[in-house]
Amino acid sequence: MGKLSAVIITFNEEKNIRRCIESLKNVADEIVVIDSFSQDQTVAISKELGAKVIQHPFEGHIQQKNYALTQASYDHILSLDADEALTEELTQSIQAIKADFSYSAYTFNRKTNFCGKWIRYCGWYPDKKLRIWDRTLGKWGGTNPHDKVVMDPNTSRSHLSGDLLHYSFYTIRQHIQQINLFTDISAQAAYEKGKRSNLGKIFFKPLFKFFQSYFLKLGILDGYYGLVICVNSAHAKFLKYTKLYELQKQGEKT
Repeated sequence: MGKLSAVIITFNEEKNIRRCIESLKNVADEIVVIDSFSQDQTVAISKELGAKVIQHPFEGHIQQKNYALTQASYDHILSLDADEALTEELTQSIQAIKADFSYSAYTFNRKTNFCGKWIRYCGWYPDKKLRIWDRTLGKWGGTNPHDKVVMDPNTSRSHLSGDLLHYSFYTIRQHIQQINLFTDISAQAAYEKGKRSNLGKIFFKPLFKFFQSYFLKLGILDGYYGLVICVNSAHAKFLKYTKLYELQKQGEKT
């Protein structure tokens, strides 16, 4: 039977962390929580549930998650966010592969709960995630705050049955606050990579994002919250390219 380390990064996640850790207990041989100095009960709850807690300054989502990999005891990693939890079906799928890790990496679908409603469309489901892998063959990459596991070339992967449940936002206000924060990060990351904005992108990218999410990806079928999600997603595009445009102007001045 193979060994599996579950790793979670946290900051002020007392509302979510218990559900996350409890869902891991039947599959993980250890649970490692990397906490960026939470000011609530996150650390206390994690320790109460038997997790190994390490506090480490937050330098970015990718950096924090790669640091978490170095603190795990076993090479096979299961990485979750604190607001995620395994379903029973996914738990059984993971238990089955532990008998023989035949593949380098494993993916599964994530289903998101938004303000109490499970979202089936909007491009949010099925949201395939690679979250189990051999850390000697892959690590976190992408562009902050949108991280993803990047595997070495020619590695094998398999898709597991069962959903990962994502309890994303309890209020629309929370979603808007995160959009504002994440677009700060994504605009800065894009600017540092040499990407640029213009009035055309500021105008057309949000429009296309709404059309794509609401009509092409059937967000209209998710009712009221589908409309909210699609409008907010379009607004996120608007903010990202507007903030990137501001960074360009500041750069020209300096």
